[in-house]
Amino acid sequence: MKPMVEFCASNMHHGTDEIMNRLEQDDSYEVIEYGCLGNCGECYLKPYALVDGHIVAVDDVDELYDAIMKAIDQQQADRDALDKLLDDL
Repeated sequence: MKPMVEFCASNMHHGTDEIMNRLEQDDSYEVIEYGCLGNCGECYLKPYALVDGHIVAVDDVDELYDAIMKAIDQQQADRDALDKLLDDL
């Protein structure tokens, strides 16, 4: 299953559209843009995205791509660890 990265159109004033466009070029990710993700406080203050439903927020948009990649890697590592635990039962 592809990681899902969701963006808020209202957050684009931070420059998150560039990150969204970059991710859309890679078929490894499901990228979705919504008019609103319901995180208005976060949206107003910082660049952010949802990665498989989890908020990834940074102080500067230049950090967002790396933070998204780190979140994807961490979530995959967590799933792998859970799968291993379940296999050991």
